[in-house]
Amino acid sequence: MSALESDLIETTKLVAVTLKKAHIPFALAGGYAVYARGGPPSVHDTDFFLREADVPRAIDALTEVGLKHEACPEDWLVKVFHHDRLVDLIHAANGRPVTDEMLDRAEEVEVGSVRMPVLDASDILIGKLLALSAHHCNMSPLLAVARSLREQVDWERVRETTADSPYARAFLTLTDGLGITAPPEGMQGTQPVHEGVFSLASTTTHDKSEEESA
Repeated sequence: MSALESDLIETTKLVAVTLKKAHIPFALAGGYAVYARGGPPSVHDTDFFLREADVPRAIDALTEVGLKHEACPEDWLVKVFHHDRLVDLIHAANGRPVTDEMLDRAEEVEVGSVRMPVLDASDILIGKLLALSAHHCNMSPLLAVARSLREQVDWERVRETTADSPYARAFLTLTDGLGITAPPEGMQGTQPVHEGVFSLASTTTHDKSEEESA
């Protein structure tokens, strides 16, 4: 682990302990939520989800322990700094506000030496998929996340929640084909193209081919 990764984990622990002492509901999100659940660590910043109503109290609590609040143009998060390390306090993401239900789905996980609520794996994937767009469509990092968290994710809920996004649908078609996720009902895999990779065909098409060959 690099020195920056180690420093960011220390910052993550400080923020989590401070929010817990202030009795502010939160969940670790973003790259370090992925890390806490077994994925690769973040090397950019650390993210926390909390309700919009709790943001002022969170800023007060964090500035009291030495973090610095800086204004930003975005209206869905606030930024605080621990030395030169950025912490995003996010109260809405991709048009979805952070809710009590979302925070209730978080699970206690040990990060470093501190136990803290970590965003549900399905909510992590949903957020990352909804962030895909014509200007932000690099799926390689997201594939690593999907591979790391696949057994923790409710893929049916992910598909339902992201169904309106063509980018999310494209990504899930890719993960189905790579064998990372199970194909949705009505689709079935044939023999693997190579290890872990399946070609997909609808059940109707597959059955029709069998009938024609018979």
